[in-house]
Amino acid sequence: MLVAAAVVPCPPLLVPEVASGAAPELEPLRAACLAAVRELLASGAELIVLVGGGPEAGVWTEGGVGSFHRYGVSRVVRLPSGGVEGPELAPSLAVGAWLLEQAGATTPTHACAVPADASAERLLGLGGGLAELADKVGLLVLGGGSACRSVKAPGYLDDRAEGYDAEAARALGAADLAALAALDPRVSAELQADGRAPWQVLAGAAQGAGLNGRLRYDEAPYGVGYFVASWS
Repeated sequence: MLVAAAVVPCPPLLVPEVASGAAPELEPLRAACLAAVRELLASGAELIVLVGGGPEAGVWTEGGVGSFHRYGVSRVVRLPSGGVEGPELAPSLAVGAWLLEQAGATTPTHACAVPADASAERLLGLGGGLAELADKVGLLVLGGGSACRSVKAPGYLDDRAEGYDAEAARALGAADLAALAALDPRVSAELQADGRAPWQVLAGAAQGAGLNGRLRYDEAPYGVGYFVASWS
């Protein structure tokens, strides 16, 4: 059963070595993410499952290793799962592993990557399955909102982006499962919102759990919507 969740974005710039000189600009976001992860770890969850986007579906149950080599940084992170190397983590999950490392996590951890084009029905069903992996499951959900909030954003300016992000932030802060399940895959893709698929996994996992949500962070640095939320 799902007992807690932390929702965080996963830009590689969260890792100070990757951000380099820009690291101080994201310190408020980094602090909010770590606070949410620490609350998740304190929830009593017996198993933590990372859920993030990936080019294809993937599951890590016996460890996994991630790196930031593609950004010119020789930094390696591992899931806290008994020291097993495992296959390479998807980039979003590598950021999650870094957050767990920074928070001093020792709880057994699995990871799951979901493709951006997965249907809501499939994602909701996956979430329901993840919630049954242990008596007390915690999810670390990795993904952000629209990347089209300004002319300097990665996806340039789209007039729909602000409204999309406002509804996503509201739903995450209120633990509104129906609203998250209703997010449109096509619109989400057009707005480059990589959180849509992981958020719908969360919505499936939280069915019947009676969790409450709290929004910790809602800003759009670099024209990208970043939200941090805690569910308990």
